[in-house]
Amino acid sequence: MKKVPFILGLLCLVSCKDRQVEDPATTEVDTTEFGKQIEVTNERVQLLPEAREYAAQWIEYITAQNEIDKFNDATLRKVMTNAAPLAEIMQSLENSVPDSLRSTAVEARLNVLTTKSMLLDHAASKRKPNPEEIEEVAEEIPSEFNYLKIQMNEIFLKTLQDFEAELDLQEEENENEVENDSVSQRSLRTLNDS
Repeated sequence: MKKVPFILGLLCLVSCKDRQVEDPATTEVDTTEFGKQIEVTNERVQLLPEAREYAAQWIEYITAQNEIDKFNDATLRKVMTNAAPLAEIMQSLENSVPDSLRSTAVEARLNVLTTKSMLLDHAASKRKPNPEEIEEVAEEIPSEFNYLKIQMNEIFLKTLQDFEAELDLQEEENENEVENDSVSQRSLRTLNDS
């Protein structure tokens, strides 16, 4: 009976020793994996002048754009460090949309950005973070920001009716110019004839 506690104690020591041997090896692999640079899309959507005008006055948008720009040369470690602030910035961005840019599509894109940044924060704050999971989510965020800019641009795109109205207006102006030209030509003839 006295041997049972001794055997259990011996087993605990052996299992603890095994864990100690495994931890440095996994830590070594993790540090090299977290030093890897993430791959971000090189494509950047440019805002239309009208959208840019509103975005320039939207402080949260400017802050978010600056954070997205940091992804260009970021390592997984840097992304993990900035995950919590990024999630806060994206939530702030979603909660501060100006009325001039408010649309269902823009709000949906902001929701996706907030969700992705929160997923990144969750993945980065795990006890044993998974580098592949962090990398996957981190690489999606700049693309999602581009999609947001596309939706912001679409608010200011002209519809077919707008183009038709512009064409009608140009035709009217051209007709008026032709009329004015013909009237001035008649006036010149009358003056020359006199």
